[in-house]
Amino acid sequence: MSITHGVSSMRNTILGMEIDQVSPEEAVKTIIDWSSAADSRYICVSNVHQCMETFDHDDFRNVVNSADMVVPDSQVLIWAARFLGCDGPRRVIRGVDLMKSLCHAAAERNVAVGLYGGTDSSLSLLRSKLSDCYPNLKIAIAIAPPFRDLTAKELCNHAEIIERSGVRLLFVGIGCPKQEKWMAFQSTRIRAVMIGVGAAFDFIGGVTKPSPAWVHPMGLEWLYRLIREPRRLWKRYFKTNPRFILHVLLEKIGRRRPARVDRLL
Repeated sequence: MSITHGVSSMRNTILGMEIDQVSPEEAVKTIIDWSSAADSRYICVSNVHQCMETFDHDDFRNVVNSADMVVPDSQVLIWAARFLGCDGPRRVIRGVDLMKSLCHAAAERNVAVGLYGGTDSSLSLLRSKLSDCYPNLKIAIAIAPPFRDLTAKELCNHAEIIERSGVRLLFVGIGCPKQEKWMAFQSTRIRAVMIGVGAAFDFIGGVTKPSPAWVHPMGLEWLYRLIREPRRLWKRYFKTNPRFILHVLLEKIGRRRPARVDRLL
């Protein structure tokens, strides 16, 4: 076990994907400390979909497991870790909650934040909402990239624009696995802490209604989202969720001790 920034962290693995044992409070403090120091790092906020993407694709597993922090955005991952005999993680760290807490801390510490993802209209709503909630928050830049694969020139241009803006905390909302690959690629080009927050932009901006709090402890946030957006999400959930359960059961049967990796934060 290693300790820096006041955080002790150990990593457990679920189907080959590593997840940090870190509380929401420790995660926020560590990320803000990194951003204040102008460190270049990236954070993955993981759920069952991301876990199965790492299970299916070796290159993507390397991207996620190379992240400076991986936090669980799903109660189902917590249950799976316990079922497999892991010590943790013990608490869910939802992307939308992490983003709100980081914006609050960034406003207090005068850390410049940036937004990367969404559309021009959704980013406008998000900026307005964040400014209302955190009046002292400095939003240095907001970029809505095109909904296609970017060229090498576009990737470099975006990195240069973000770097020149002075952003030290960059929220990335372009969906899994695209956002994690983007952060890994840009990690040597942007001196900021990048956090892949997925749908948090739409939740906070009011574009999409977030799930009610009572569904989170039950691990049913995925079902709530599926009911609201069946056309977009049915294939993802019906493909990933049953396979996740099956492979967790197979992993339980096939191993005696939970894999655990000490991790320096």
